[in-house]
Amino acid sequence: MKIADRAKQIAPSLTLEITARAKKMKADGMRVVSFAAGEPDFNTPDYIVEAAHEALNNGLTKYTPASGTPALKKAICLKLKNDNALDYEPSNIVVSNGAKHSLFNAFMAILNPGDEVIIPSPYWLSYPELVKMAGGVPVFVETKPENSFKITPAELAKAITPKTKAFVLNNPNNPTGAVYTRSEINALAAEIEKHEIFVVSDEIYEKLTYERRHHSIAAYSDILKERTVVINGMSKTYAMTGWRIGYAAADERIASAMSSMQSHSTSNANSIAQYASQVALSDRLHGDAFLESMKATFDARRALMMLRLQRLGVEFIEPKGAFYVMMSVKKFIGKQYDGQRIRSAFDFASVLLEQALVAVIPCESFGAPDYVRLSYAASEIDIERGLDAISAFVSQLKD
Repeated sequence: MKIADRAKQIAPSLTLEITARAKKMKADGMRVVSFAAGEPDFNTPDYIVEAAHEALNNGLTKYTPASGTPALKKAICLKLKNDNALDYEPSNIVVSNGAKHSLFNAFMAILNPGDEVIIPSPYWLSYPELVKMAGGVPVFVETKPENSFKITPAELAKAITPKTKAFVLNNPNNPTGAVYTRSEINALAAEIEKHEIFVVSDEIYEKLTYERRHHSIAAYSDILKERTVVINGMSKTYAMTGWRIGYAAADERIASAMSSMQSHSTSNANSIAQYASQVALSDRLHGDAFLESMKATFDARRALMMLRLQRLGVEFIEPKGAFYVMMSVKKFIGKQYDGQRIRSAFDFASVLLEQALVAVIPCESFGAPDYVRLSYAASEIDIERGLDAISAFVSQLKD
């Protein structure tokens, strides 16, 4: 008996081994500093937790419409109007089990077998796998560090072929932390309007920006709005990663297709988490206060991590959003530590964890083979301790 071909083509994550080893070492009592986190290290705000209690007490534990409760969809529409200058009706909204599920639904709704999807590199490692699961073909466009790894209109235009069906824009970006300016967004939008392609705009980190504001490409024009699937969710903004609420805003034809498929796969997202998310979005007083506090903390950590990396003398990309820094390990590849040869970013991460008790994410699976990703969703004490350990580690590398 054989498994399906579609399952065979999905690549396992190179990060799983590092993450699993780090967790086991921590469980064994070792003082591991983890820069691997892809989630805020904050608790969900009390007002959202209390809303979940209220939902339980009021018996809101039954099935909901597959695409989400009317109240949550209305709250999402209001959020998109106020924050992103985007006018949607509830019929344009599909609430799913996290933003990753929303992405899966979007690709399933718009792709036919063989359709090409342009993905700027570096990229979040799940994009190509989600495209392949939907029968599409990922097409990677290597961006340049001198452009902060942001794709240019010329690079995008060169990659478009008659088979191109969609373009993935992750803004702010994971793993680079890059944030596109309004002029950069407008230039990309103007190029996209020349072609009959969709945009899948992953805006999950939109509220975690520093020095500049986030701008949604869907707000550029009515034409772009009709072709764009906006992906967002509750996980990063409200520290609700485990609650699993994501959402998509799209043209009604796309939203209807996504809702229909979801109704036959997972049905509705968790009813209690939906109610809590509605309160999270509606109570701007508490929500904005929490977000500003979290952003200020992340910004201070961002500055500290960049300062320490500068002192270390390594190349890195200055992040303008999210909570990641991409550090180059190119000059360490080929060296050895205590007889262990470092041949890749994965080797660097593996030996670093083993010898220095610091967990970082190798970026081979993100399309950046000479980099590792460090998350500053960690305390300032851990950032100092972890960078001390990395500094001591690299000082002992030999040719």
